[in-house]
Amino acid sequence: MSPLEERIRAVSKAYPDRHSAVLPALHMAQEEHDGWLPPEAFRAVADALDVTPAYCFSIASFYDMFRLQPGARTTIEVCTNISCAARGAQQVLEAFERELGIEVGQKSEDRAFELGTIECLGGCGWATVIAVNDRQRVGVSAEDVPALVEELRG
Repeated sequence: MSPLEERIRAVSKAYPDRHSAVLPALHMAQEEHDGWLPPEAFRAVADALDVTPAYCFSIASFYDMFRLQPGARTTIEVCTNISCAARGAQQVLEAFERELGIEVGQKSEDRAFELGTIECLGGCGWATVIAVNDRQRVGVSAEDVPALVEELRG
């Protein structure tokens, strides 16, 4: 049994049913595989929880927090929900497109950056919210983007 499978089994003991542990197990597997879920990740989760890889894939493919393809080293997601939209999310998104030279849904040629949107990051009181490699930054304005991209490149 792999170290990942051992960790998943340990975490699964906190849940009343092994199926309830699939989400945290998939997060653990994604971290283990550099931010995405290759086929072997589904097998490891399935083996640890005594479910099928297809079941694990069905869960992962439903949620946008799981990546089924390798991504860029730095993924930037801009929240576009109503609060962030009212506070300039579109302008923030356009500023990232200009600074990175890519459009939403694209990766830079060197795979350093990927830009996307996300429906909600749960920070409506601190709009505009972005996630950089799943870590939130709040109160981002279009004017902040050039310095932020410079920081991320450094």
